[in-house]
Amino acid sequence: MDLQLTRSFLTVAETGSITRAANRLGLTQSALSRRIQQYEEQLGARLLVRHRHGIELTEEGRLALAAGRRLLAGWEDLKEEILLHQGLERGRVRIGGGATAVSFILPPAIAAYQRHHPQVHFQLKEAGSSEITEDVRRGHLELGIITLPVRSEELRAHPLMDDDIVLVARRDHPLTRGRRLAVQDLAGEGFVGFEAGTALRQLIDNAMREAGLEPQVVMELRAIPSILRMVVTTGHLAFISRLALQNQQEVVELKVRGLRIRRRLAVVSHRRRALSAAAAAFVDHLLRSSPI
Repeated sequence: MDLQLTRSFLTVAETGSITRAANRLGLTQSALSRRIQQYEEQLGARLLVRHRHGIELTEEGRLALAAGRRLLAGWEDLKEEILLHQGLERGRVRIGGGATAVSFILPPAIAAYQRHHPQVHFQLKEAGSSEITEDVRRGHLELGIITLPVRSEELRAHPLMDDDIVLVARRDHPLTRGRRLAVQDLAGEGFVGFEAGTALRQLIDNAMREAGLEPQVVMELRAIPSILRMVVTTGHLAFISRLALQNQQEVVELKVRGLRIRRRLAVVSHRRRALSAAAAAFVDHLLRSSPI
């Protein structure tokens, strides 16, 4: 079976649109349509039906989607096994995490690791904990850095660090004027939040409600630099990891009595899949430098 055709079909199925899939793959719509037609001819079945709003998988298409994912995961496992036999120095690490992990935890860790293993290639993905958990569970990623607790019994977790989530404002915000704040002082303030449904957003919203305040989120973003830029530009407040305040000159932390938000981050991997030599060595490297 042609892996290129399999990848093309999976992209169409996962995006729900020929147009979006073609853009992601860097193909014209007609070229992608020809690939899908070839794939259907190889399998002897119609896999999808087009309609005005995108595509819908047939029953055979849903079977092909599940089998195609297993096929590509097996192919990636085979490549990893070959790299393992070739030795650590030519390995590859597929790892994902949230905005804090990808922006502030992994860059220095990877830089230090690659000083000793310069030929190891890293493939990074930034997404919320639930998506990273699912990617590790399915074998799309070897490793993930997520907010505990782990939502899948198929994964093992190694606690990595405690991450303090702090309230920030731009330097000239009225709430920065010298006094320690109470939660009630935040009433009426607009907040720039992480995307709804992410583990960090749920943690922040729950902590605010437990403190007696319903947060008024006026915009949602994924990337920490974008959140900080909106704080500076709009004057709204935001909760972010204290790690993100390194070298920040335009925003300051606000101390609020009775409000402390902390999460524990962990490195996760699949219980039943052996890590590549490079990934196993990188986990050891992360845990050796862990403060907990």
